[in-house]
Amino acid sequence: MTEAPDELARVARRYRAFAADEAHGVSPHYERLTLEIADSGVILRFLIDLPAPRRQPNLLLGAATLVAGRPPDIASLTDMVTSRADQLRALMLRLTTQTNEPARCAVLLPLLAALPQPLALIEVGASAGLCLLPDRYGYDWGETRIAPSDPTAPVFRCAVTGPAPLPSALPRVVWRAGLDLNPLDVASDEDVAWLEALIWPEQEDRRRNLRAAVAVARRDPPRVVRGDLLHDLVALMAEAPADATLVVFHTAVLAYVSPHEARQCFVDAVRGSRAVWISNETPRVFPDIAARASQPAPDWRFLLAVDGEPKAWTGPHGQSLEWFSGRQVK
Repeated sequence: MTEAPDELARVARRYRAFAADEAHGVSPHYERLTLEIADSGVILRFLIDLPAPRRQPNLLLGAATLVAGRPPDIASLTDMVTSRADQLRALMLRLTTQTNEPARCAVLLPLLAALPQPLALIEVGASAGLCLLPDRYGYDWGETRIAPSDPTAPVFRCAVTGPAPLPSALPRVVWRAGLDLNPLDVASDEDVAWLEALIWPEQEDRRRNLRAAVAVARRDPPRVVRGDLLHDLVALMAEAPADATLVVFHTAVLAYVSPHEARQCFVDAVRGSRAVWISNETPRVFPDIAARASQPAPDWRFLLAVDGEPKAWTGPHGQSLEWFSGRQVK
């Protein structure tokens, strides 16, 4: 087809950008591999046969890891797209990148603990619901630590700069629910294997924490409802107890909601309710909020905000919290 050369070049640029912007300094294996993918005509042709939303690097890398049972190298991935293309394609069409990083609770907890207690939590894009359990984990922010009540629960380490309001106790959660287009089940070994496949090769701490969080969740699984944030959120909010502070939060989700008008419809629904809205997304998701941050965005950070007010830059996996020290730009 005539557009194939342009499509190949576009996908190749996407993988080179992933290597430079996301994998560099984080995963040498995936940085090298995605650069090699960008130079591989065989793999690029496999990718352009998929719908555009299904060509993303994390989806290919996770699905290939699931097929191989380990992170692939360029040789095994090339063999996979030639000898097992149908299997890999089927996974990439069925699955989505539902990274459920429970360590993100480390950046959410200071906000949750500061709200009037008790809390009712709704997570949009909840995946398996691991971030709905912030009161069941432990936290280490350096000078401030909170031990979990369950000694087998994970303790999330988070480097903090700035005057973050670090709590001394866990919040009290009396009700919780998640909303997701395709919920994952923490009781399903298949679903948990997919969550593990989405963790990058060198990140063994994340893998251990995920397994520990899954064990916690399996003892009392959070409720995750199948539904769309634009059509089913209002009904779910109505179920929350009236005597609890309702919090609607999301991390690394709204980037997958387009166009901008759809995101705004979601924001309007939350802001028009009694809920406190906590967002933790890349700056480009809500550029108007990011423009009011008092400090420029470091490389590859999320923006943490409450009811549209910027509060901090955060590491995408909850590994850092950079609280703003000055007044935000109006």
